[in-house]
Amino acid sequence: MNIQEYIESGILEQYALGELTEAQRAEVEHHAAQYPEIQQELDTILEALALYASAHTQTPPSGMRERVLAGWQQAIHQQNANPAPAEAPATPVVRQLVPEPAPARVSWLMAASVALLLLSAAGNFYLYSKWRSTETDLLAMQSEQGRMASTMQAVEKRLDTRTQELAVLRSEQFREVNLAGMPIAPTAKARVLYNPATKAVYVDVRNLPAAPEGKQYQLWALDGGKPVDAGMLAQATAVGDSLQHMKDVASAQAFAMTVEPMGGSENPTMETLTVMGKM
Repeated sequence: MNIQEYIESGILEQYALGELTEAQRAEVEHHAAQYPEIQQELDTILEALALYASAHTQTPPSGMRERVLAGWQQAIHQQNANPAPAEAPATPVVRQLVPEPAPARVSWLMAASVALLLLSAAGNFYLYSKWRSTETDLLAMQSEQGRMASTMQAVEKRLDTRTQELAVLRSEQFREVNLAGMPIAPTAKARVLYNPATKAVYVDVRNLPAAPEGKQYQLWALDGGKPVDAGMLAQATAVGDSLQHMKDVASAQAFAMTVEPMGGSENPTMETLTVMGKM
């Protein structure tokens, strides 16, 4: 597979953001395990997202938890410190000389104090709940901002790729080689853009049959009648979605494509020759 094309497709960013299906995630993990370059790029993306989230994380106000707990504890201590007054022993003489305290006033003051403490604790709890809700909303916004940043990065990569492709198509340094369909695929069409000065090779698919399961198209340059491997076509290239930069070729008189096992073959399978064209 074309590793650079796969990295630039944006699928690694989608993996990091959790936008892929289980099957797609499994495919990314398979490629990452097979190709160190993909694993390294995936690690870089995951690390960047983690650093972004860490840099924008906000800690709760200092002492918030202690203030909430202290309010409840104070209410409990006040209630325990104001027990109901005990009945005085029966002393007839003193009872006649000393006026009795006003139990209604004392009960009212105690009830008011407890009520104020409970209201204070409830207020602290309400503020704490609001802070937690705000913190959750803030984390959600930061996550969405990180998702948008990654999406913009993928879009910028795709735009850069399209700009490079347009420059190749407009360049007069490239020679165009039209590849016509062979007997197994008469309607197949493709073209190769070859720069004899820089040896650069690009392939543009017009129409190719879908490759069988476990198979992949391989481009060959024919130099003096000898086939030279020019690289494997990515899935996006095979369906005509992009212009792909292939391996450099020193010289060639013709180009052809065959269907080979995933990863390519040392020599072309002539029975699967799909398209071919001469310089």
